[in-house]
Amino acid sequence: MNAKKSGLTVIEILVVVSIIALLAGMLLPAVHTVQKMAKETKQKAQLTAIELGLATFKNDYGDYPPSDWTDPRVPGAAKDYCGAQKLAEALLGWDLLGFHPDSAWRGDGLDRTGGPTTYDPLKVNPPNVTLDKRKGRYLELDMANAFRLGDSRPGAMDGLFVTTQPLTPYTHVLCDVFTVNERKILLGSGKPVSPGSPILYYRANPAKKTIDPALLPEDNIYNARDNWPLLSLRRLADTGRPVVNPLTNVHPLENFNNFYEYIRDPRVQARAWPYRPDSYILISAGADGLYGTNDDIRNFGQ
Repeated sequence: MNAKKSGLTVIEILVVVSIIALLAGMLLPAVHTVQKMAKETKQKAQLTAIELGLATFKNDYGDYPPSDWTDPRVPGAAKDYCGAQKLAEALLGWDLLGFHPDSAWRGDGLDRTGGPTTYDPLKVNPPNVTLDKRKGRYLELDMANAFRLGDSRPGAMDGLFVTTQPLTPYTHVLCDVFTVNERKILLGSGKPVSPGSPILYYRANPAKKTIDPALLPEDNIYNARDNWPLLSLRRLADTGRPVVNPLTNVHPLENFNNFYEYIRDPRVQARAWPYRPDSYILISAGADGLYGTNDDIRNFGQ
């Protein structure tokens, strides 16, 4: 009598493999959804921490930090320091050593007198004079996700952008948790990391009474120019992405009409009115790295 053969046939193996593939296909979207929700939750937590830091800053200094950036058409204007950079200085300090009360909100870090003697701890004798004046950081570095805007020197690859004009490279911005930047940044340890997108910061001017793209940006409650050069830098870095309008090659919020529609509160019908007209707005570009799209994480609206 012939011995009975044991083991799986080819057909049985194929059936098992097909079932495993089917289960994996059903599981992967669920895993992706969970990862997406985890990232969004982490980003909302970062914005909450920033808001707590800004509330403490206002309690210490009487107002939120400025966010203005001067139009380059204004002769002699300081054009190197915009809203996102000023947010980082307020919460961490220009050099990440804590905010200095003599800050002049300049991209070069100089104080109100135009000199470094009360600001830079490396140029003061004794060196603790400037540090004694500081309040300390309003946001933990681990939560801040702070990166330099540009490289410290040519080829260093320790900044977000190769070219930062018209913004100064020797400043920091707070980045979101969505690591969509295709450029790898080398930390001091030499470890490469993928940074997120800079968090945009706009401070409201409650003295203004509306938002209207027909007006000059400075005549609105929120000035659309406050982070405009940073949006331009990101667009240049992302050239070729299909989400960018191929006809204009701009990011959505570079268009002032889009910006004012984006921050408009639809619940107010009497006139165009923004969310948070008496404080500030924060914007993370979300998973696609583009500001003004549906996946943005913000401190206003839905």
